[in-house]
Amino acid sequence: VKVKIPFGNKYLDAIFSVPEKKSTYGVILTHGAGGDMNFPHLVSLAAYLASHGVLCLRFTCKGLNIVYRTKAFKAVVEYLKLSDDYKLSGVFLAARSMGSRAAASVIRHLSQEDDDDFIQGLICLSYPLHRPKLQSKLRDEDLLFIRCPVLFVSGSADEMCEKQLLEGVASKMKAPKKIHWIDKANHGMAVKGRTTDDVMEEINTQVFSWLRENIELEHK
Repeated sequence: VKVKIPFGNKYLDAIFSVPEKKSTYGVILTHGAGGDMNFPHLVSLAAYLASHGVLCLRFTCKGLNIVYRTKAFKAVVEYLKLSDDYKLSGVFLAARSMGSRAAASVIRHLSQEDDDDFIQGLICLSYPLHRPKLQSKLRDEDLLFIRCPVLFVSGSADEMCEKQLLEGVASKMKAPKKIHWIDKANHGMAVKGRTTDDVMEEINTQVFSWLRENIELEHK
């Protein structure tokens, strides 16, 4: 289902992947610095989640300014929260690369503003912890403030997320967290000798099983 989400004086393009049965939880999904919501990994994850009973709303927000991207993500969260069509108990924010930085920033801001638990968790696909070859400057400030569960799915050969550095940041985080390493994958999740579909299947099943664990924990 295609929708236009109001954002300031314009609209963000978005698509709902709707499961057959009514969903109580949803995932909001967005892209990295390049591309848009039709990036193959996002399309694949959205379809997988919807086929397993989780509503997925993915959106496009062009712009390389992290503050702008964060505001856009926040607008999408508010839109879904107030939606009459899909009354959800909670959402998980999921994104690739720069989008996951924006998602982390949204969660930090919203947790300081209100305490309504609508946002249940964060899924970071290829979180860009540092610029290539610039490991001294870590983009970890928002992560250290987050309290909700966080899943990282990163390539062990990601040039923007050195393995030891992410593990170090994770050890300092107060939130419950899990890191799933895609062996030998780069920042774009490409692995020599493996098909894209094969890698996406690994990512999709990891994300879904983590979601299910965290939704079940919520209900216990």
